[in-house]
Amino acid sequence: MTEASEATGVSEVTVVHLMRHGEVHNPDGILYGRRAGYHLSELGRRMADRVAEHLAGRDITYVVASPLERAQETAQPIAKSHGLDLATDERLIEAGNVFEGKTFGVGDGALRRPANWRHLTNPFRPSWGEPYIDQVVRMMGALNAARDAARGHEAVCVSHQLPIWIVRSFVERRRLWHDPRRRQCTLASLTTFTYQGDKIVSVGYSEPARDLVPPHLLSGAKPAKGQSKAFGA
Repeated sequence: MTEASEATGVSEVTVVHLMRHGEVHNPDGILYGRRAGYHLSELGRRMADRVAEHLAGRDITYVVASPLERAQETAQPIAKSHGLDLATDERLIEAGNVFEGKTFGVGDGALRRPANWRHLTNPFRPSWGEPYIDQVVRMMGALNAARDAARGHEAVCVSHQLPIWIVRSFVERRRLWHDPRRRQCTLASLTTFTYQGDKIVSVGYSEPARDLVPPHLLSGAKPAKGQSKAFGA
């Protein structure tokens, strides 16, 4: 906090952008989850470069990513454009999922396979993967660590769709269980948390690379670009 802020009792403002990685090369349509060896496609690299250009004029002093290759590759252009070393935070990793390594998606018939039924007993936890509340705990830890590393400036954290949506839902006081088709977290999107001191006071969302995203991969929920939700004291 600056001397002026201390004198007026106003806490400093810190901005943390939580970014989803770009498109991944995955011709077999595998649910890759936490598996190593999945890299950005050529389009994904263009998305990463686009967001780096979008953020080039921002006061970013810290860039951190999930340890998975697709997140690291997405974060690298942003770190480079600001002359920063890229940090890694294990807490930003993709959510664990028992269907990792298989083809399992909305509308692909996986729900009709008897072998999968034992993993689908509780959508509220969920029973097929890492509990939502565990994702909240680790993601809030990562966000707050980025806030502390960039006090009074801005940080970028590159992560994955489900953990990003879950922590945003928690901050915005929505239920954690949800329809995956309604997540507002498009490839290479930015979910932006603004802190005043240690408290999150608003959440915004933007899609700097939206024109590069194939239409079938766009988020189901489509509020206006730059939408922000503010929180009262």
